[in-house]
Amino acid sequence: MPKVVLASALARWLPDAQGASGEVALDVSGATVGAVLDDLFARHAALRGYVLDEHGAVRHHVAVFVDGQAIGDKRRLDQPVAPGGEVYVMQALSGG
Repeated sequence: MPKVVLASALARWLPDAQGASGEVALDVSGATVGAVLDDLFARHAALRGYVLDEHGAVRHHVAVFVDGQAIGDKRRLDQPVAPGGEVYVMQALSGG
């Protein structure tokens, strides 16, 4: 079963994480990034708007990693996720 790890900036939006700080790891199902995220959003629908845009692509200021490797195209979420894999989701920083 894959795992989704949400960085603290996103984890704070989970209902059970009120007042908690730090990353949150959740076991999810799915064999692709899109399927893993769909399972996450089925449990925590409010996260969808923070992670995906209105077209279903990963938002510009969000980074997604599969087993430590950044996904190459934020519009394609068909990258495979191994049964014991980890999908890490974080808000990316920009600016200067």
